[in-house]
Amino acid sequence: MKATICREAHFNACHRMHNPNWTEEKNTEVFGICSNKNYHGHNYRLVVKITGEINPDTGFVMNLLTLGKIIKEEIEDRFDHKNLNLDCPEFQNTMVSTENLGWIIHGLLKIKLPTDCILKVVLYETDKNFVEIEE
Repeated sequence: MKATICREAHFNACHRMHNPNWTEEKNTEVFGICSNKNYHGHNYRLVVKITGEINPDTGFVMNLLTLGKIIKEEIEDRFDHKNLNLDCPEFQNTMVSTENLGWIIHGLLKIKLPTDCILKVVLYETDKNFVEIEE
């Protein structure tokens, strides 16, 4: 039997949407207020979904305490209260969009999870804007 388990986490971070190959005018035209040179912040909400077979010995797809520890160490400790543009090497040459942040989170978690699971990441930038990343 398969099941999907979910774990929610939160972190706060700021960023700036800015393409250095463009003029300030073009950046403002494309990214609007998200191109503010002084950055802007979000209270991110992360939902991690793991789908896999239920282990008959434990009744788990995966221990949620273990998943919570992985999320804290790999995501919350790395991104919480950070300037994603300046503090996070993952974005040194990558646009700091919610889509790219979602893929980075997916990659960081995927290598820490059992290989026989399907991982889906849902990252909310705001209550209205979110991205879903799945294998």
